[in-house]
Amino acid sequence: MIRVLSLPTAILASAAVASALGGGCVGTHSAADLFAGGPTLLETGERWFTGTLAEANGPLAYALVFVLAAIPWLEILLVIPAGIAVGLDPLLIGVLAFLGNALPIYGIVVATDSVTGWLDERRPGDRSNRRQRAVSVWNRWGMPGLALCSPILTGVHLGAVIALGLGASRRNTLVWMVGSIAVWTIVITVISITGVSLLRR
Repeated sequence: MIRVLSLPTAILASAAVASALGGGCVGTHSAADLFAGGPTLLETGERWFTGTLAEANGPLAYALVFVLAAIPWLEILLVIPAGIAVGLDPLLIGVLAFLGNALPIYGIVVATDSVTGWLDERRPGDRSNRRQRAVSVWNRWGMPGLALCSPILTGVHLGAVIALGLGASRRNTLVWMVGSIAVWTIVITVISITGVSLLRR
């Protein structure tokens, strides 16, 4: 069994720093605003990871990192700090989380027609604050801005869907989103390692 080290604290610290780094993406919204329900979500995350990732051993724990990183809303912003907080190898966590988060982007791009059709059907009644912010970022900074902001704004999977729905090409969506995941994987891994090291002192 892997020892859990202040998992909610590690996740919130990572989110706070990510929010600060991505201030241009979220405007005046705080880190807590990125997670609907605030502490409730962190408590739920603690129970979830304690019962799954934290209880896993060896290869299973790393396999779970890969799988969880591919799930929308969990993704790298939660999975990397969680994995490092429970004592898994940071380098391996980063690689697996990157792969797990990036691979679904290929599927989304391949299914562009279905994805954009779904978005067109949903758009008339779409009141999502996240989506509205994403569109604002797109209007201001285009594909590069949306890609770099999406991990903390909508999640990269929804970000890719929105980009395709707004007319981005498949190639640009794939290149920019995967590149964004790579950058944020490094940033979040470094933040998480630093935060957990400080908590252990």
